[in-house]
Amino acid sequence: MTTAVHPGLAPSRETLSNGAVVLAKETHATPAVTISATFRAGSLYDPPSRVGLAHFLSRVVDRGTESRSADEIAEALDGRGVSLMVVETRHHLALSCTCLSEDFEPMLELVGDICMRPAFPGHEVDTRRGEIVTSIRQDEDNPAVMAVEGLMGLLYPDGHAYGRRTKGTIDTVEAITRADLQAFHRDTFTPSSLSLVVVGDVPAPRVTTQAARVFCDWPGRAVPDPAVPTRPVAGARRRLVVPMMNKAQADIAYGFVSIRRTDPAYYALLVMNNVLGQYALGGRLGDSIRERQGMAYYVFSGFEANVGEGPFLIRAGVEAGNVDRAVASIDEELRRMATDGVTPRELAESKQYLVGSMPRTLETNAGIAAFLQSVEFFGLGLDHDLRLPRLINDVTLEQVNAEARRFLVPERAALAIAGPYEDGESAAHATADR
Repeated sequence: MTTAVHPGLAPSRETLSNGAVVLAKETHATPAVTISATFRAGSLYDPPSRVGLAHFLSRVVDRGTESRSADEIAEALDGRGVSLMVVETRHHLALSCTCLSEDFEPMLELVGDICMRPAFPGHEVDTRRGEIVTSIRQDEDNPAVMAVEGLMGLLYPDGHAYGRRTKGTIDTVEAITRADLQAFHRDTFTPSSLSLVVVGDVPAPRVTTQAARVFCDWPGRAVPDPAVPTRPVAGARRRLVVPMMNKAQADIAYGFVSIRRTDPAYYALLVMNNVLGQYALGGRLGDSIRERQGMAYYVFSGFEANVGEGPFLIRAGVEAGNVDRAVASIDEELRRMATDGVTPRELAESKQYLVGSMPRTLETNAGIAAFLQSVEFFGLGLDHDLRLPRLINDVTLEQVNAEARRFLVPERAALAIAGPYEDGESAAHATADR
Protein backbone atom coordinates (compact mmCIF):
# COMPACT_ATOMS: atom_id res chain seq x y z
CA MET A 1 0.00 0.00 0.00
CA THR A 2 1.46 3.38 -1.08
CA THR A 3 0.46 6.80 0.26
CA ALA A 4 0.63 10.37 -1.09
CA VAL A 5 -0.75 13.55 0.47
CA HIS A 6 -0.87 16.97 -1.21
CA PRO A 7 -1.98 20.51 -0.24
CA GLY A 8 -5.08 22.35 -1.51
CA LEU A 9 -8.09 20.07 -1.33
CA ALA A 10 -5.48 17.76 0.18
CA PRO A 11 -7.12 14.43 -0.53
CA SER A 12 -5.28 11.37 0.61
CA ARG A 13 -4.56 8.80 -2.09
CA GLU A 14 -4.00 5.13 -1.32
CA THR A 15 -3.33 2.24 -3.66
CA LEU A 16 -4.56 -1.02 -2.17
CA SER A 17 -2.57 -4.21 -2.59
CA ASN A 18 -4.88 -5.40 -5.38
CA GLY A 19 -4.52 -2.16 -7.39
CA ALA A 20 -7.69 -0.34 -6.34
CA VAL A 21 -7.16 3.40 -5.81
CA VAL A 22 -8.82 5.11 -2.83
CA LEU A 23 -9.05 8.90 -2.55
CA ALA A 24 -10.47 10.52 0.56
CA LYS A 25 -11.23 14.15 1.35
CA GLU A 26 -12.45 15.04 4.83
CA THR A 27 -15.03 17.86 5.04
CA HIS A 28 -17.22 19.01 7.90
CA ALA A 29 -19.80 21.35 6.33
CA THR A 30 -22.52 18.74 6.84
CA PRO A 31 -22.64 15.37 8.66
CA ALA A 32 -22.74 13.55 5.33
CA VAL A 33 -20.48 11.48 3.09
CA THR A 34 -20.43 10.98 -0.68
CA ILE A 35 -19.18 7.63 -1.98
CA SER A 36 -18.18 7.39 -5.64
CA ALA A 37 -16.97 4.11 -7.14
CA THR A 38 -15.90 4.50 -10.76
CA PHE A 39 -14.75 1.76 -13.13
CA ARG A 40 -13.25 1.92 -16.60
CA ALA A 41 -16.25 0.13 -18.01
CA GLY A 42 -18.08 2.59 -20.28
CA SER A 43 -19.45 2.14 -23.78
CA LEU A 44 -15.91 2.24 -25.22
CA TYR A 45 -15.60 -1.33 -23.91
CA ASP A 46 -18.74 -2.61 -25.69
CA PRO A 47 -18.01 -5.47 -28.11
CA PRO A 48 -18.98 -4.40 -31.66
CA SER A 49 -21.77 -6.99 -31.74
CA ARG A 50 -23.12 -5.91 -28.35
CA VAL A 51 -23.28 -2.12 -28.55
CA GLY A 52 -25.18 -0.92 -25.49
CA LEU A 53 -23.79 -3.61 -23.18
CA ALA A 54 -22.22 -1.15 -20.72
CA HIS A 55 -25.44 0.85 -20.56
CA PHE A 56 -27.43 -2.34 -20.01
CA LEU A 57 -25.11 -3.31 -17.16
CA SER A 58 -25.58 0.12 -15.58
CA ARG A 59 -29.33 -0.49 -15.47
CA VAL A 60 -29.17 -3.93 -13.86
CA VAL A 61 -25.97 -4.06 -11.77
CA ASP A 62 -27.77 -2.87 -8.62
CA ARG A 63 -30.77 -5.18 -9.02
CA GLY A 64 -29.49 -7.92 -6.74
CA THR A 65 -26.25 -9.49 -5.52
CA GLU A 66 -25.26 -12.98 -4.51
CA SER A 67 -26.50 -12.28 -0.96
CA ARG A 68 -29.10 -9.50 -1.42
CA SER A 69 -32.22 -9.30 -3.54
CA ALA A 70 -33.21 -6.12 -5.37
CA ASP A 71 -35.87 -5.52 -2.70
CA GLU A 72 -33.32 -5.93 0.09
CA ILE A 73 -30.98 -3.46 -1.58
CA ALA A 74 -33.85 -0.98 -1.99
CA GLU A 75 -34.83 -1.40 1.68
CA ALA A 76 -31.24 -0.87 2.84
CA LEU A 77 -31.07 2.37 0.83
CA ASP A 78 -34.55 3.66 1.61
CA GLY A 79 -34.15 2.91 5.31
CA ARG A 80 -31.27 5.38 5.42
CA GLY A 81 -32.74 7.90 3.00
CA VAL A 82 -30.07 7.15 0.38
CA SER A 83 -30.38 7.12 -3.41
CA LEU A 84 -27.83 5.13 -5.38
CA MET A 85 -27.02 6.57 -8.80
CA VAL A 86 -25.47 4.45 -11.55
CA VAL A 87 -24.16 6.44 -14.51
CA GLU A 88 -22.44 5.19 -17.65
CA THR A 89 -20.34 7.30 -20.04
CA ARG A 90 -18.07 6.45 -22.93
CA HIS A 91 -15.16 5.60 -20.61
CA HIS A 92 -16.72 4.99 -17.19
CA LEU A 93 -19.42 3.31 -15.21
CA ALA A 94 -19.88 4.96 -11.83
CA LEU A 95 -21.93 4.16 -8.74
CA SER A 96 -22.40 6.98 -6.26
CA CYS A 97 -24.48 7.89 -3.24
CA THR A 98 -24.56 10.37 -0.36
CA CYS A 99 -25.38 9.18 3.13
CA LEU A 100 -25.15 10.37 6.72
CA SER A 101 -21.72 10.00 8.28
CA GLU A 102 -23.07 7.43 10.71
CA ASP A 103 -24.13 5.24 7.78
CA PHE A 104 -20.81 5.39 5.94
CA GLU A 105 -19.61 1.89 6.78
CA PRO A 106 -22.80 -0.04 5.91
CA MET A 107 -23.23 2.03 2.73
CA LEU A 108 -19.65 1.40 1.61
CA GLU A 109 -20.17 -2.30 2.26
CA LEU A 110 -23.39 -2.25 0.19
CA VAL A 111 -21.72 -0.39 -2.68
CA GLY A 112 -18.84 -2.87 -2.57
CA ASP A 113 -21.23 -5.83 -2.67
CA ILE A 114 -22.99 -4.39 -5.71
CA CYS A 115 -19.69 -3.71 -7.46
CA MET A 116 -18.11 -7.07 -6.78
CA ARG A 117 -20.96 -9.57 -6.66
CA PRO A 118 -23.96 -8.58 -8.82
CA ALA A 119 -26.27 -11.50 -9.54
CA PHE A 120 -28.07 -10.24 -12.67
CA PRO A 121 -31.33 -12.08 -11.89
CA GLY A 122 -33.03 -13.22 -15.08
CA HIS A 123 -36.33 -11.46 -14.42
CA GLU A 124 -34.49 -8.20 -13.67
CA VAL A 125 -32.51 -8.52 -16.91
CA ASP A 126 -35.73 -8.97 -18.88
CA THR A 127 -37.40 -6.03 -17.13
CA ARG A 128 -34.48 -3.67 -17.73
CA ARG A 129 -34.22 -4.82 -21.35
CA GLY A 130 -37.81 -3.73 -21.90
CA GLU A 131 -37.11 -0.37 -20.26
CA ILE A 132 -34.03 0.23 -22.40
CA VAL A 133 -35.89 -0.62 -25.61
CA THR A 134 -38.62 1.83 -24.60
CA SER A 135 -35.98 4.47 -23.86
CA ILE A 136 -34.38 3.95 -27.30
CA ARG A 137 -37.76 4.37 -28.97
CA GLN A 138 -38.31 7.57 -27.00
CA ASP A 139 -34.88 8.83 -28.11
CA GLU A 140 -35.78 8.10 -31.71
CA ASP A 141 -38.81 10.35 -31.24
CA ASN A 142 -36.74 13.18 -29.73
CA PRO A 143 -35.26 15.69 -32.21
CA ALA A 144 -32.56 16.86 -29.76
CA VAL A 145 -31.27 13.31 -29.24
CA MET A 146 -31.46 12.44 -32.92
CA ALA A 147 -29.55 15.59 -33.88
CA VAL A 148 -26.72 14.87 -31.43
CA GLU A 149 -26.52 11.18 -32.34
CA GLY A 150 -26.52 12.13 -36.02
CA LEU A 151 -23.71 14.61 -35.48
CA MET A 152 -21.63 12.13 -33.50
CA GLY A 153 -22.01 9.64 -36.34
CA LEU A 154 -20.74 12.26 -38.79
CA LEU A 155 -17.79 13.21 -36.58
CA TYR A 156 -16.85 9.63 -35.66
CA PRO A 157 -17.83 7.26 -38.49
CA ASP A 158 -16.74 3.75 -39.37
CA GLY A 159 -17.51 2.15 -36.02
CA HIS A 160 -15.49 4.60 -33.90
CA ALA A 161 -16.59 4.15 -30.28
CA TYR A 162 -17.40 7.84 -29.85
CA GLY A 163 -19.83 7.65 -32.76
CA ARG A 164 -21.80 4.67 -31.48
CA ARG A 165 -25.04 5.00 -29.57
CA THR A 166 -24.27 4.45 -25.91
CA LYS A 167 -27.64 2.73 -25.36
CA GLY A 168 -27.17 0.58 -28.43
CA THR A 169 -29.93 -0.24 -30.87
CA ILE A 170 -33.08 -2.24 -30.35
CA ASP A 171 -31.48 -5.18 -32.17
CA THR A 172 -28.27 -5.17 -30.11
CA VAL A 173 -30.12 -4.73 -26.81
CA GLU A 174 -32.50 -7.58 -27.60
CA ALA A 175 -29.48 -9.80 -28.36
CA ILE A 176 -27.73 -9.14 -25.02
CA THR A 177 -27.95 -12.08 -22.62
CA ARG A 178 -27.39 -12.53 -18.91
CA ALA A 179 -24.16 -14.35 -19.81
CA ASP A 180 -23.02 -11.28 -21.77
CA LEU A 181 -23.60 -9.09 -18.73
CA GLN A 182 -21.72 -11.50 -16.46
CA ALA A 183 -18.77 -11.65 -18.86
CA PHE A 184 -18.64 -7.87 -19.29
CA HIS A 185 -18.71 -7.39 -15.51
CA ARG A 186 -15.99 -9.98 -15.00
CA ASP A 187 -13.77 -8.38 -17.65
CA THR A 188 -14.16 -4.72 -16.64
CA PHE A 189 -15.08 -4.57 -12.93
CA THR A 190 -11.72 -5.34 -11.37
CA PRO A 191 -9.70 -3.66 -8.60
CA SER A 192 -7.22 -2.18 -11.06
CA SER A 193 -10.15 -0.53 -12.84
CA LEU A 194 -11.61 0.93 -9.64
CA SER A 195 -11.23 4.50 -8.42
CA LEU A 196 -13.04 4.92 -5.10
CA VAL A 197 -13.53 8.50 -3.92
CA VAL A 198 -15.01 9.30 -0.51
CA VAL A 199 -15.70 12.90 0.48
CA GLY A 200 -17.32 14.10 3.68
CA ASP A 201 -17.47 13.98 7.44
CA VAL A 202 -15.30 10.92 7.98
CA PRO A 203 -11.54 10.83 8.69
CA ALA A 204 -9.37 9.78 5.77
CA PRO A 205 -7.61 6.97 7.71
CA ARG A 206 -11.01 5.47 8.48
CA VAL A 207 -11.92 5.61 4.79
CA THR A 208 -8.74 3.76 3.89
CA THR A 209 -9.27 1.14 6.59
CA GLN A 210 -12.86 0.46 5.57
CA ALA A 211 -12.07 0.44 1.85
CA ALA A 212 -9.34 -2.12 2.48
CA ARG A 213 -11.74 -4.22 4.55
CA VAL A 214 -14.40 -4.18 1.82
CA PHE A 215 -12.24 -4.50 -1.31
CA CYS A 216 -8.86 -6.04 -0.40
CA ASP A 217 -9.95 -9.67 -0.82
CA TRP A 218 -11.12 -8.94 -4.36
CA PRO A 219 -8.56 -10.58 -6.68
CA GLY A 220 -6.66 -8.06 -8.78
CA ARG A 221 -6.43 -8.32 -12.56
CA ALA A 222 -5.30 -5.80 -15.17
CA VAL A 223 -7.89 -4.40 -17.59
CA PRO A 224 -6.47 -3.30 -20.96
CA ASP A 225 -7.87 0.00 -22.16
CA PRO A 226 -9.11 -0.04 -25.76
CA ALA A 227 -7.27 2.34 -28.05
CA VAL A 228 -9.16 5.44 -29.17
CA PRO A 229 -8.28 6.01 -32.83
CA THR A 230 -7.12 9.47 -33.83
CA ARG A 231 -9.59 11.32 -36.05
CA PRO A 232 -8.10 13.17 -39.03
CA VAL A 233 -9.11 16.78 -39.65
CA ALA A 234 -12.19 16.84 -41.85
CA GLY A 235 -11.65 18.09 -45.38
CA ALA A 236 -15.22 19.13 -46.17
CA ARG A 237 -18.52 20.11 -44.63
CA ARG A 238 -20.88 17.24 -43.83
CA ARG A 239 -24.63 17.51 -43.35
CA LEU A 240 -27.39 15.17 -42.22
CA VAL A 241 -31.12 15.90 -42.04
CA VAL A 242 -33.46 13.69 -39.99
CA PRO A 243 -37.02 14.71 -40.97
CA MET A 244 -39.45 14.49 -38.03
CA MET A 245 -42.39 16.35 -39.49
CA ASN A 246 -44.74 15.82 -36.55
CA LYS A 247 -42.53 17.86 -34.20
CA ALA A 248 -42.93 21.51 -33.25
CA GLN A 249 -39.23 22.35 -33.02
CA ALA A 250 -36.11 21.62 -35.02
CA ASP A 251 -32.86 20.86 -33.21
CA ILE A 252 -29.46 21.68 -34.67
CA ALA A 253 -26.24 19.94 -33.67
CA TYR A 254 -23.14 21.45 -35.28
CA GLY A 255 -19.56 20.67 -34.49
CA PHE A 256 -16.01 19.53 -34.98
CA VAL A 257 -13.59 16.96 -33.59
CA SER A 258 -11.48 18.86 -31.05
CA ILE A 259 -8.66 17.70 -28.75
CA ARG A 260 -7.61 15.21 -26.13
CA ARG A 261 -7.75 16.26 -22.48
CA THR A 262 -3.97 16.06 -22.25
CA ASP A 263 -3.49 18.55 -25.11
CA PRO A 264 -1.65 21.67 -23.83
CA ALA A 265 -4.20 23.77 -25.75
CA TYR A 266 -7.02 22.58 -23.46
CA TYR A 267 -7.19 25.73 -21.35
CA ALA A 268 -7.09 28.08 -24.35
CA LEU A 269 -9.94 26.12 -25.93
CA LEU A 270 -11.81 26.23 -22.62
CA VAL A 271 -11.64 30.03 -22.63
CA MET A 272 -12.52 30.28 -26.32
CA ASN A 273 -15.58 28.08 -25.85
CA ASN A 274 -16.71 30.22 -22.93
CA VAL A 275 -16.58 33.36 -25.07
CA LEU A 276 -18.34 31.67 -27.98
CA GLY A 277 -21.24 29.92 -26.31
CA GLN A 278 -21.10 29.69 -22.52
CA TYR A 279 -20.53 33.04 -20.83
CA ALA A 280 -23.46 35.16 -19.55
CA LEU A 281 -26.60 34.32 -21.60
CA GLY A 282 -24.75 32.02 -23.96
CA GLY A 283 -21.74 33.99 -25.15
CA ARG A 284 -21.59 35.41 -28.64
CA LEU A 285 -23.93 32.74 -30.01
CA GLY A 286 -26.60 33.47 -27.42
CA ASP A 287 -26.26 37.21 -27.83
CA SER A 288 -26.59 37.05 -31.61
CA ILE A 289 -28.99 34.21 -32.34
CA ARG A 290 -31.26 34.25 -29.32
CA GLU A 291 -31.15 37.75 -27.88
CA ARG A 292 -30.68 40.05 -30.89
CA GLN A 293 -32.27 37.94 -33.65
CA GLY A 294 -34.80 36.11 -31.49
CA MET A 295 -34.45 32.90 -33.51
CA ALA A 296 -33.57 30.24 -30.95
CA TYR A 297 -35.24 28.70 -27.94
CA TYR A 298 -31.74 27.84 -26.81
CA VAL A 299 -28.22 28.00 -28.20
CA PHE A 300 -24.87 27.17 -26.59
CA SER A 301 -21.52 25.55 -27.25
CA GLY A 302 -19.46 23.03 -25.32
CA PHE A 303 -16.61 20.59 -25.78
CA GLU A 304 -15.61 17.29 -24.28
CA ALA A 305 -11.86 16.78 -24.38
CA ASN A 306 -11.39 13.12 -23.54
CA VAL A 307 -8.91 10.25 -23.80
CA GLY A 308 -9.43 10.63 -27.54
CA GLU A 309 -10.17 13.80 -29.46
CA GLY A 310 -13.59 14.74 -28.15
CA PRO A 311 -16.36 16.71 -29.84
CA PHE A 312 -16.75 20.49 -29.90
CA LEU A 313 -20.52 20.96 -30.16
CA ILE A 314 -22.88 23.84 -30.86
CA ARG A 315 -26.52 23.14 -30.06
CA ALA A 316 -29.62 25.16 -30.97
CA GLY A 317 -33.37 24.66 -30.90
CA VAL A 318 -35.39 26.73 -33.38
CA GLU A 319 -38.65 26.90 -35.31
CA ALA A 320 -38.45 25.00 -38.58
CA GLY A 321 -38.64 28.22 -40.57
CA ASN A 322 -35.53 29.53 -38.85
CA VAL A 323 -33.22 26.56 -39.40
CA ASP A 324 -31.36 27.93 -42.40
CA ARG A 325 -31.04 31.41 -40.86
CA ALA A 326 -29.79 29.95 -37.58
CA VAL A 327 -27.18 27.78 -39.33
CA ALA A 328 -26.04 30.78 -41.37
CA SER A 329 -25.75 32.82 -38.16
CA ILE A 330 -23.64 30.10 -36.51
CA ASP A 331 -21.38 30.09 -39.56
CA GLU A 332 -21.10 33.88 -39.39
CA GLU A 333 -20.22 33.95 -35.68
CA LEU A 334 -17.54 31.29 -36.14
CA ARG A 335 -15.98 33.09 -39.10
CA ARG A 336 -16.04 36.38 -37.21
CA MET A 337 -14.32 34.88 -34.18
CA ALA A 338 -11.74 33.08 -36.32
CA THR A 339 -11.02 36.22 -38.34
CA ASP A 340 -11.32 39.02 -35.79
CA GLY A 341 -10.48 37.05 -32.66
CA VAL A 342 -11.57 37.44 -29.07
CA THR A 343 -11.40 40.90 -27.53
CA PRO A 344 -9.25 41.63 -24.47
CA ARG A 345 -12.40 42.35 -22.48
CA GLU A 346 -13.97 39.00 -23.46
CA LEU A 347 -10.75 37.24 -22.50
CA ALA A 348 -10.61 38.90 -19.08
CA GLU A 349 -14.30 38.35 -18.30
CA SER A 350 -14.23 34.71 -19.36
CA LYS A 351 -11.13 33.93 -17.32
CA GLN A 352 -12.69 35.68 -14.34
CA TYR A 353 -15.88 33.65 -14.80
CA LEU A 354 -14.09 30.32 -15.15
CA VAL A 355 -11.85 30.88 -12.14
CA GLY A 356 -14.70 32.32 -10.09
CA SER A 357 -16.95 29.34 -10.78
CA MET A 358 -14.46 26.88 -9.30
CA PRO A 359 -15.55 27.38 -5.67
CA ARG A 360 -19.15 26.65 -6.66
CA THR A 361 -18.02 23.43 -8.32
CA LEU A 362 -16.30 22.37 -5.11
CA GLU A 363 -18.86 23.54 -2.57
CA THR A 364 -20.57 20.13 -2.19
CA ASN A 365 -19.21 16.70 -1.35
CA ALA A 366 -20.60 15.36 -4.64
CA GLY A 367 -18.90 18.18 -6.57
CA ILE A 368 -15.56 17.48 -4.94
CA ALA A 369 -15.94 13.75 -5.60
CA ALA A 370 -16.63 14.35 -9.31
CA PHE A 371 -13.63 16.70 -9.52
CA LEU A 372 -11.33 14.16 -7.88
CA GLN A 373 -12.54 11.36 -10.14
CA SER A 374 -11.64 13.46 -13.19
CA VAL A 375 -8.26 14.37 -11.67
CA GLU A 376 -7.50 10.71 -11.06
CA PHE A 377 -8.66 9.49 -14.46
CA PHE A 378 -6.68 12.03 -16.48
CA GLY A 379 -3.68 12.05 -14.13
CA LEU A 380 -3.92 15.79 -13.52
CA GLY A 381 -2.27 15.69 -10.08
CA LEU A 382 -3.84 15.97 -6.65
CA ASP A 383 -2.88 19.64 -6.51
CA HIS A 384 -4.87 20.39 -9.67
CA ASP A 385 -7.35 22.54 -7.75
CA LEU A 386 -4.47 24.81 -6.73
CA ARG A 387 -2.93 24.98 -10.21
CA LEU A 388 -6.17 25.36 -12.19
CA PRO A 389 -6.69 29.12 -11.60
CA ARG A 390 -3.16 29.83 -12.80
CA LEU A 391 -3.55 27.53 -15.81
CA ILE A 392 -6.61 29.52 -16.85
CA ASN A 393 -5.19 32.95 -16.02
CA ASP A 394 -2.01 32.21 -17.97
CA VAL A 395 -3.99 31.77 -21.22
CA THR A 396 -3.12 34.57 -23.63
CA LEU A 397 -5.18 36.35 -26.24
CA GLU A 398 -2.88 34.95 -28.92
CA GLN A 399 -3.45 31.38 -27.73
CA VAL A 400 -7.24 31.74 -27.71
CA ASN A 401 -7.28 33.30 -31.16
CA ALA A 402 -4.99 30.57 -32.49
CA GLU A 403 -7.49 27.94 -31.30
CA ALA A 404 -10.34 29.87 -32.91
CA ARG A 405 -8.51 29.87 -36.23
CA ARG A 406 -7.64 26.18 -35.86
CA PHE A 407 -11.13 24.89 -35.09
CA LEU A 408 -13.81 27.38 -36.11
CA VAL A 409 -13.84 26.63 -39.83
CA PRO A 410 -17.45 26.29 -41.06
CA GLU A 411 -16.29 24.65 -44.29
CA ARG A 412 -15.05 21.70 -42.21
CA ALA A 413 -18.02 21.52 -39.84
CA ALA A 414 -20.43 18.62 -39.43
CA LEU A 415 -24.10 19.50 -39.11
CA ALA A 416 -27.15 17.45 -38.15
CA ILE A 417 -30.72 18.80 -38.17
CA ALA A 418 -33.65 16.86 -36.71
CA GLY A 419 -37.26 17.99 -36.66
CA PRO A 420 -39.94 19.39 -39.01
CA TYR A 421 -37.44 20.33 -41.68
CA GLU A 422 -36.48 19.00 -45.10
CA ASP A 423 -34.05 20.15 -47.74
CA GLY A 424 -32.93 19.01 -51.14
CA GLU A 425 -29.92 17.02 -50.01
CA SER A 426 -30.40 13.29 -49.72
CA ALA A 427 -29.03 11.53 -46.66
CA ALA A 428 -26.65 9.55 -48.89
CA HIS A 429 -25.25 12.69 -50.49
CA ALA A 430 -25.14 14.48 -47.13
CA THR A 431 -22.98 11.84 -45.55
CA ALA A 432 -20.77 11.03 -48.53
CA ASP A 433 -17.67 12.50 -46.87
CA ARG A 434 -18.08 10.67 -43.59
